[in-house]
Amino acid sequence: RTACKAFSMRYSGIELNDITAAPGLSVTVFLQGCPHHCPGCHNPTTWDFEGGKEFTPETMDMIVNGINAQNILRNLCIMGGEPLAPQNSFLTDMIIKEVKDRYPEVKIYVWSGYTYEELQLLCDSHIKHILEQSDYLIDGRYIEELRDITLEMRGSSNQRIIDLKEKI
Repeated sequence: RTACKAFSMRYSGIELNDITAAPGLSVTVFLQGCPHHCPGCHNPTTWDFEGGKEFTPETMDMIVNGINAQNILRNLCIMGGEPLAPQNSFLTDMIIKEVKDRYPEVKIYVWSGYTYEELQLLCDSHIKHILEQSDYLIDGRYIEELRDITLEMRGSSNQRIIDLKEKI
């Protein structure tokens, strides 16, 4: 975990018993920094890449240990900010790798303002690994005019829930 010191990695918060992000119980990690700045975003405090808190080895331990706290296996949800921004892809990949190494059966959900198609065009080995290891990608920028509070795991109707295991 010495790689934590090689990058200025930031997160906004962690919810260890989240019942709102995905089906079932989840550990949800909110990464810090987002280039999209969508009007009407419900989390604008995560936009600044220098904001939030420093991600440390203790932060990683909190996430990994939280996945199976009280012997109840949780999903891992990663959102932001923008977890797939170039500034965050290393950290997102590292979190997923640590969790999958210990709990290979955990379901992983990643939210991104980038579309799946946009992500496929990036030459980023971390993004490629994230998409291979994750189960679901919720993609697309939030569009305030398309806001729909009845949608599962999404804020606007342009966003999609993509089963990444079907894409392999």
